[in-house]
Amino acid sequence: MLKTGTQPISVAVVEDDTEVRRGLAAILKRGPGIACVGEFGNAEDALRDLPGLKPKVVLMDINLPAMDGVECVRRLSVLVPEAQIVMLTVYDNTEAIFNSLASGYLLKPVSAAQLLAAVRDVFAGGAPMTSNIVRKVIQAFKQPAPAAKEAEGLSPREQEVLDLLAKGYLYKEIADQLNVSYGSVHTYIERIFKKLQVRSRAQAVAKYFGA
Repeated sequence: MLKTGTQPISVAVVEDDTEVRRGLAAILKRGPGIACVGEFGNAEDALRDLPGLKPKVVLMDINLPAMDGVECVRRLSVLVPEAQIVMLTVYDNTEAIFNSLASGYLLKPVSAAQLLAAVRDVFAGGAPMTSNIVRKVIQAFKQPAPAAKEAEGLSPREQEVLDLLAKGYLYKEIADQLNVSYGSVHTYIERIFKKLQVRSRAQAVAKYFGA
């Protein structure tokens, strides 16, 4: 929960299914310290009107009519670079996930608790990914262990962090598991991304499993 006097986390939803979109918005509106500032049924409307709302977090459906969510994320990353984007998907399309510049990935249907936790986590600098998505990423590759060439440049602590990241742990959970601060985890993951030459958690997991 946010401290008294602080601004709520502003969130916009981009989802073509009206019932799902309204459901997500309703969850957000009930979430303490969170404000739903916009709802969009397609990428085109979102690209036109969402930047003016300046949301801190965007929930993006991957399967939108006409322009898909992956392309919409690419364009929004330029228009509102400060926004953290969480991709919502019902598919095991790992290629689309890896190509996305989203900060987090949730598999629909998502519970109210999962959704609100993901919004808070990504706003705080985390990279939420449901265990379902992690399993699908793992199943996409045959190698049972990290690729030696990619992992050899990581420090022992960075390797520990990557191991937990690949298992679907949130940043806060990694911090608790390793008994380090949240900020330290964020720093470790920034170094991991740089060393593995990736831009997202999904791409890091792909490298971890030798893609």
